[in-house]
Amino acid sequence: MSSNYRLHRTAVGVMVPAMATDFATHVASNAVNRAILSRWDLLDLPGSWLVAGCLFQTVWNLQAGLRPESRIKDYDIFYFDPSDLSETAEAEAQAATARVLNDLGVTVEVANQARVHLWYPAHFGYPYPALASAEEGISRFLVRETCVGIRPQECYAPYGLSGLYAGTLTPNPATPYPELFAKKVASYQARWDWLKIEHADGASTSNGLAVDLDAPHVHEAAPSMTAARQEVCEADLVDAAQIG
Repeated sequence: MSSNYRLHRTAVGVMVPAMATDFATHVASNAVNRAILSRWDLLDLPGSWLVAGCLFQTVWNLQAGLRPESRIKDYDIFYFDPSDLSETAEAEAQAATARVLNDLGVTVEVANQARVHLWYPAHFGYPYPALASAEEGISRFLVRETCVGIRPQECYAPYGLSGLYAGTLTPNPATPYPELFAKKVASYQARWDWLKIEHADGASTSNGLAVDLDAPHVHEAAPSMTAARQEVCEADLVDAAQIG
């Protein structure tokens, strides 16, 4: 199977294929991600993607010289089934997924994106228009750089991947909810303290301080991957090529 991931055209154009392939390789350096993707067909969830923290946090871990699985709270799977918007049906999908993945010893959460609009306002206190696809759900994550999804041989990143690797955290205009954004990035920065908030005016905030990105002596950029972690990623290239 080819190691090149098929890309989805996005609002910002088509990503460089090499970048998407590198991203898939880095994601696959996390043994849990690799195991989930290897069993993807067994999950049998319509329009599904492995999404969010288990992907971008794996990249941040590699950049910080940590184990790929470190500090990741759970593994999220989005799917899209408008034929049954009941909570019961979603719970059944969760249970079926657990039967396939329970031996991995991690928390896996499954969410039908076709029904998010039914519970989001009551849970978070903000409006949330109905989604037309799981991809649209990924596109609405609070932090633009975290809007990523992957499944065997496909990568979805509507705002590209460069910001993810740069360690920036930018509010998503699709979900303009400052309080939720602040809570989310505080959680990220508590675990990866070099991440910096990117504002619309081009300033960057790290540890609560706004700095000019063009000025000298600004907060250091995201640490590059150590040689050891790069070797791990290179060793996992074959595994990434064989996902699915």
